[in-house]
Amino acid sequence: MVPISQILPVRTVRPESRKGQQYLRLFASIREIGVIEPLIVYPQERTGKGEQRYTLLDGHYRLDVLKELGRTEAFCLIATDDEAFTYNHKVNRMAPIQEHFMILRALEHGVTEERIAATLSVDARAIKLKRDLLVGICPEAVALLKDRKVTAKALRELKRAVPMRQIEMAELMVAANNFSTDYAMCLIAATPEKDLVDTDKAKVLPGVRAEDIARMEREMELLGKDFLMIEESHGKNTLNLVLAVAYLRKLLDNASVVKYLSQRHSDILGEFQKLAEAPDLRASS
Repeated sequence: MVPISQILPVRTVRPESRKGQQYLRLFASIREIGVIEPLIVYPQERTGKGEQRYTLLDGHYRLDVLKELGRTEAFCLIATDDEAFTYNHKVNRMAPIQEHFMILRALEHGVTEERIAATLSVDARAIKLKRDLLVGICPEAVALLKDRKVTAKALRELKRAVPMRQIEMAELMVAANNFSTDYAMCLIAATPEKDLVDTDKAKVLPGVRAEDIARMEREMELLGKDFLMIEESHGKNTLNLVLAVAYLRKLLDNASVVKYLSQRHSDILGEFQKLAEAPDLRASS
C-alpha cells in the first residue's frame, strides 16, 4: 500500500470526465468492493528530506476515485520502468463472454444481481441480459468465441441458427477476424432455412428479394468452405516457410557455404540473406 499523498499523477482528470459512464462505473465498483486492478507507480529519487514520491504510470481514474472517496492509501505495483506505454498497451479489456462467466461465478458465490449492478453502475436488467447471454448457443461455438470481442447483438444472431450452423458461423467469424453484428447478420441471411431455429421468422433484408437471398445462401456456403480451406493451407504453408527459413539460417552460419555462394551464386546468396533476416513468420501468422 502506498500513501496517496506520495503519488504524483502525470495528467489531471477533467470535471466532465467524472460525469462519463466509464468513470461512474469505476466509482461505483471501487465504492462497493475496492480497487481490483492496482495502480502502477514508479519510484522517484528521494527528496532532500528523505521523502519518497512515486510517479503514476497507470490508473489516473482509480486514483481520482480514491481521493473522491476520502481514501488515504492505494494498492500499487512498483514498476522498474518509467514508461507508461509499457503497461497501457498490455491492458486487455474483458470480452463479453468472459464478462458473462464472471457474473455467473459471482451469482454462484451468493452475490445478488442488484449488488453486481450497483458495483458496475448499470441497470439490474443489463445484468440479467449478460447472465443469459449464452442461453441457446452450443458449447462448441462458445469455446471458439470465448476470448473474442464478439458483440452481444452478434451472439443473439447466433441463437437464430441450429448448433451445427452456430459452429460454422463461429469458425467463419474467427477466420475472418470479424465479430461484428453486421457480419453475424450477413451469415444468418446466408443460412439455409433448414439451419435456422425459427423458420417461421423470415430473413428480411431491406431492398433484397427472396431469390437474391437464396442465391446469397449458395454463394456464401461455397465462399465459407473455400475460406476455411485457404486458412488451413495458409497455416501449413507458413509452417513450411518457418522450417525452411530456420534451415537457411543454419546454412548461412556455415562460413564455407557462404563463401561458396558468394563466389558462384552471389544473387542467390543475397536472396537467402534477405529471407534469413526477415521477421519471424510465426509472429505474423
